[in-house]
Amino acid sequence: MRYLVLFSVVIAAVAASVIKDPTQGYKEGDRFFYFPGDGDGLIHLVDTKEFVDYEFIKRYTENPNNNGYWLFTRANPTTAQVIEMYNVDSLENSNFNSSNPVTVLAHGWKGHGLNSINRQLTEAFLQHGDFNVFVLDWSQLANRNYLTAKNGVPAVGRGLGQFLDWLVYWDASFNTMHLVGFSLGGHLVGSAGRETGAQVSRITALDPARPLWGGEDRERIVQTDARYVEVIHTNIFNLGFTDSCGDADFYPNGGSGMPGCSTNSCSHGRAVDYMVASIRYDHFLANKCGTLTDATNDRCTGGLYPMGNSDLDKSGSGIFRVNTASIYPF
Repeated sequence: MRYLVLFSVVIAAVAASVIKDPTQGYKEGDRFFYFPGDGDGLIHLVDTKEFVDYEFIKRYTENPNNNGYWLFTRANPTTAQVIEMYNVDSLENSNFNSSNPVTVLAHGWKGHGLNSINRQLTEAFLQHGDFNVFVLDWSQLANRNYLTAKNGVPAVGRGLGQFLDWLVYWDASFNTMHLVGFSLGGHLVGSAGRETGAQVSRITALDPARPLWGGEDRERIVQTDARYVEVIHTNIFNLGFTDSCGDADFYPNGGSGMPGCSTNSCSHGRAVDYMVASIRYDHFLANKCGTLTDATNDRCTGGLYPMGNSDLDKSGSGIFRVNTASIYPF
């Protein structure tokens, strides 16, 4: 009877953790937390002790062509041309123009190549300029449980880096290459940049995921992953990574509680909304801050520097804050 009571207490404690308010998001040390899907619009319960399918990760990532590399240009703005790494015909028979800049978009957990985030960013870039926009579709792995997807991110990124090396072999240039990743994708593009020897001109990480990405995790996005690394933090202390990790780290509205948002999921996704708006209008002028504490407390009075946009020649560094409106274009 004593063991039965003890077992009941344990089950009750676990159940209490599971039933916690899904708007609370993630706290360090939680066994259970809720995290939004990038492509399905749902909030999912994550168990940090869930099974990690390392065998699937190995099978999927051993061939970089298991990723989808979908090309969009002004000649095909809504219909993808699928490029296969090492298949020169797939590149030569496409609308790829090596004279134009290359932009790569990477989705997050539960995402896919045709999700709204990729569509919005693709449209914004192509309206702004004549880009080769590559959407990385890694949905076969991204739609596994969170721990499996998270543990697969570094190898998926290395595969993307090898694809970028191949493009450069066929006359693309690292000097005009920009990688943009959201949530888990923010760490993924960091891995891709490292694979190229940090030769990529620019990386923009949009609220890179926080859960299970510790500060000492050598696979997370870091400043040295490209010539210039920019990070936009919109849900710090929760779903998004808190600490500065780029050359320039932006904490709009202090990095959490975005205007117009009532949930962590909304604030997390605002990084994408801000990026889309900045490509079109380049209107977010942020003040430089002395510390992250200054940024969160709106005590930043330093020089102005633009957040986001598509500029490949950005070179600023430090922590920045800009206050935004609650509706587009913010």
